Amino acid sequence: MSGHSKWSSIKHQKAVSDTRRGQLFTKLTQEIMVAVRQGGSNPETNFRLRLAVQKARDNNMPLDNIERAIKRGSGTAEGATLVEMVLEGYGPGGTAILVQALTDNRNRTLQEVRNIFSRYGSSLGESGCVAWLFDSRGLISVKTNGLDADELALQAIDAGAEDVKVEDAYVEIYTKPEELEMVRTALEQKNLPVASAELSMVPKTTVELEEKTALQALKLLDKLEELDEVQHVSSNADFPDSVLEEYQSRV
Repeated sequence: MSGHSKWSSIKHQKAVSDTRRGQLFTKLTQEIMVAVRQGGSNPETNFRLRLAVQKARDNNMPLDNIERAIKRGSGTAEGATLVEMVLEGYGPGGTAILVQALTDNRNRTLQEVRNIFSRYGSSLGESGCVAWLFDSRGLISVKTNGLDADELALQAIDAGAEDVKVEDAYVEIYTKPEELEMVRTALEQKNLPVASAELSMVPKTTVELEEKTALQALKLLDKLEELDEVQHVSSNADFPDSVLEEYQSRV
């Protein structure tokens, strides 16, 4: 899963430095609103809202923005009605792709996603066609910051992690979905620099891609993530290191 994991790390680094922070805040706001509408405005009793607020904080979203999103979600401020949708399809090289979106217009989002798939020689499929290839897991990224990565990995396992991947400047820690908060808290109590923590769809197996196909797949995934309505894009593509290095140099 190394190629997939490295792509996740690069995406995180891109988000940190991305000049399109307004777009990122829009997506975070939508996540908070939907979480409130599903489980209420109290983070203490709403697990999904706690995760959404923590993710917003991880990305330096101002507190005023977070509070405003909670008010919009609870109906005390004006806001569009958002619905969740999951689209599944096949990317370059036969890779599986999951697109999770929040939208106020299902038909528009469906058409936009379909157009991007078609542009890169790919296609949407029926519901359930690739979802079985992924597991929902907690994913925590910890910056090594000069720390011993192997020692950090051992501490993560002691904290309850199921699996750990060491990737350059990050260590990626995988947990059971329901244990994400517990493991994050344990890591923070050890004063480890947690960069992000979220629920993620992680592929059970990956598909290795040759260079040309990998570049095409990366462009497809990038374009999907640029859509305002798209919250998460998951793929089982395994990218060659040379392609990821070229991609990272451009972000």
